[in-house]
Amino acid sequence: MTESLDLSRRRLVQLLTGAPLLPLAGGSLAATLLTACGGSDAAAPAPKLMAVTFTGMAAPTLADPAKMATTTVASSLNATYSDGKTQSYTLAYQPFFITGAMVANGSGGTVLAGGYYDINNKPILDKTDAAQRQFFSDCPDGTSLLKLDAPTVAGVKGNTVFAVVQFEYTTRNVKGDSMYGMLPSPIAVLTLDQDKTTGALTLVKYHNVNTSGVNGLWITCGASRSPWNTHLSSEEYEPDASAIASNTQFANFSTNLYGDATKANPYHYGHMPEITVNPDGTGSIKKHYCMGRISHELVQVMPDERTALMGDDATNGGLFMFVADQARDLSSGTLYVAKWLQKTADNGGSADLKWIKLGKATSAEIKALADTLKSADILSVKTTDPADASYTKIPFSGKTNWIKIAPGMEKAAAFLETHRYAAFKGGSLGFTKMEGTTVNAKDKIAYSAMSYIQPAMTNGSGGIAVKGPNAGAVYALNLKAGQLDDTGAAINSEWVPVDMAAMLVGEDLPAADALGNLANPDKIANPDNIKFSEKLRTLFIGEDSALHVNNFLWAYNVDNKTLTRVLSAPSGAESTGLHAVDDINGFAYIMSNFQHPGDWEAALHGKVQATLDPLIRANYRDRYGAAVGYLTGLPTLS
Repeated sequence: MTESLDLSRRRLVQLLTGAPLLPLAGGSLAATLLTACGGSDAAAPAPKLMAVTFTGMAAPTLADPAKMATTTVASSLNATYSDGKTQSYTLAYQPFFITGAMVANGSGGTVLAGGYYDINNKPILDKTDAAQRQFFSDCPDGTSLLKLDAPTVAGVKGNTVFAVVQFEYTTRNVKGDSMYGMLPSPIAVLTLDQDKTTGALTLVKYHNVNTSGVNGLWITCGASRSPWNTHLSSEEYEPDASAIASNTQFANFSTNLYGDATKANPYHYGHMPEITVNPDGTGSIKKHYCMGRISHELVQVMPDERTALMGDDATNGGLFMFVADQARDLSSGTLYVAKWLQKTADNGGSADLKWIKLGKATSAEIKALADTLKSADILSVKTTDPADASYTKIPFSGKTNWIKIAPGMEKAAAFLETHRYAAFKGGSLGFTKMEGTTVNAKDKIAYSAMSYIQPAMTNGSGGIAVKGPNAGAVYALNLKAGQLDDTGAAINSEWVPVDMAAMLVGEDLPAADALGNLANPDKIANPDNIKFSEKLRTLFIGEDSALHVNNFLWAYNVDNKTLTRVLSAPSGAESTGLHAVDDINGFAYIMSNFQHPGDWEAALHGKVQATLDPLIRANYRDRYGAAVGYLTGLPTLS
């Protein structure tokens, strides 16, 4: 590290505390002293941040099992300034809470962090527990950090900042039975007190958002902050309406939400919820029914505030795009699916992309259809060949379907049976767990995380036949204007992906290593959350890997092509909640959660489970809790 004595006073504070910097109107300490002693009264301009690199950390090992059983950060950020000086910033992790904690509700009382509620906002109780405690999630996921112009929450001493955090599911009940997808996902607004000097964030108020007006939420996963400062949520793995009668998971969801196993309507789930934070620290919610009923995850709205590129975390998923009619309003627009025109196959492959128009609609008209239609009203689905030429063979959820669209039901099929209709129209429904999507606006490049490269991507589904590892890849997509859809009509967007190529590729191991890793621990494996920082020129990648003993958060500099391990999540946990924030009142943050610590898989964790399980149980409420928090120590980026 190079650092001379002409430090600003705030830089001196930062060096002592390891905290982020606030920009100062004044100049260096030397200039200040000169002025005080009768010297020059012209303050030198504060040096600007020019570039950053990260110094990574080694993957934790059983030589220090405590580091494998918690969130570990042993990385740093190295900043180069316009005056030629460099400075290293040590990073650390700070949780707001571990789910299951009682936290302040802003009204003098407390509320259960990550707690579940039914349609009447009554706590959902675990009846397998003798005490019938309220269910709470061990799976916090998508998080957005934002500020409002005129907040009104009492008790904040510094700056008022808000975070929206959603909870994907809870892994098990006290009896040990799986609870995946059987509870309506909670979502909360956190009011945070931002220290004006250090940037440290402290929880002041936790508000559970009332989701009853949108029929509750179904498996909320990744999320993003919209350009207009709202939280764009998700509902993944939409329940198959054509087979809902035999879906016990959905029946349990309905029972826990409504107290009635048959009341929930599958067509109300699989959409894109949007949460608006109110000045008093509460939140309001709506669902957009016109963005396709798919396995939504990490919707990324482009700088035009109209074009949304959508992750589709499914087997036989597609690359979907929505172009809104009006900026900052996702309640009406046109839905498209990409067709993959393959150019290369090796190392994840590459292709040109063409766009198929699926339909144009408003959320209100599709909601009305969802309220009234059953699957059989929209299309006929066969799971074995009907030997009938009026049916079309399509891939669907790792299997084969034969479908026939009912006359006049094309719009309903496009927006309520989107996966099937997109395949029917010729879209490339062959991607396997396309998780997160983010954008590098300066270079007009989008990035998409493909968690696995599995048979749907290798067997020719939708024209996709690539070669790549089970460990997955991150793809880069160039964005351009002037594109036409399959009908020859102009697509009203300057941010349309025109091609797609693997940029970062994992590496499967031929046999497990000494720790049990099934993929190279020094490369990405099963990328999931993905966010780009414009000012850091860095792509952050969080893992949801069944191939790494510990999942990691990575930083990839898109200019020097350097991949650096930044954080290690507890063993058995998934890295979630990623959000790269360049400027909140002059401070930068990387939001980071994890979920389901100690979720052991024998083939992967057999060498570490006996040692780590008691440590993780001690750290995270007997494996029922998980952390919501952020990385500290970043410099100011403005």
